[in-house]
Amino acid sequence: MFHYLRTLFKVNGLQLDETDAMKKFLIVGLGNIGDEYAATRHNIGFKILDALAEKEDFSFETKKLGDVGVFKVKGRSIICLKPSTYMNRSGKSVKYWMEKENIPLENVLVLTDDIHLSFGTLRLKTKGSDGGHNGLKDIQTYLNTTNYNRMRFGVGANFGQGSQVNYVLGEWSEEEKEALKERYVRTTELVRSFVLAGVNRTMNLFNNT
Repeated sequence: MFHYLRTLFKVNGLQLDETDAMKKFLIVGLGNIGDEYAATRHNIGFKILDALAEKEDFSFETKKLGDVGVFKVKGRSIICLKPSTYMNRSGKSVKYWMEKENIPLENVLVLTDDIHLSFGTLRLKTKGSDGGHNGLKDIQTYLNTTNYNRMRFGVGANFGQGSQVNYVLGEWSEEEKEALKERYVRTTELVRSFVLAGVNRTMNLFNNT
């Protein structure tokens, strides 16, 4: 008959259960608001969401505690958030939008920079420490757990002792700007895979690439 009203369909070769199709996801890009921060390494989370908005043809609106954009893919609703609370207070915005949209923790993905990875390296994890990143530290505090999905984007560590802040708040080199074009494509593919294929398969496909 109707097979319990459940059907399986394929997306990019992956079998998805239609009963799980109407899911909500929250993709959070970390960064600082303001023109002075827009092109800095620390704002890579914002930039990835901008690239995603261009690819998926949606726009951001300024709402409570952040700029928010929404798009849908294969029955899934993806809410993209750029917190307006500044990097070090990102947790308040993340928790607010999780609760407002009733999004489970496992459907949250945080995009952030990482000086411990070489430029352009992607690393998706389901848990872990904040690694000294104040944005992740605040999210951990608000969510009261370290068990949340985060994708770290390597920005390298080409700075001298005591110059870390200036480095992450500095702008990309011309060579890096050119290389970022391909990296934005790769990271938007990662987000789409996270939503459709799940975190474990996505880690296998994208980590350290």
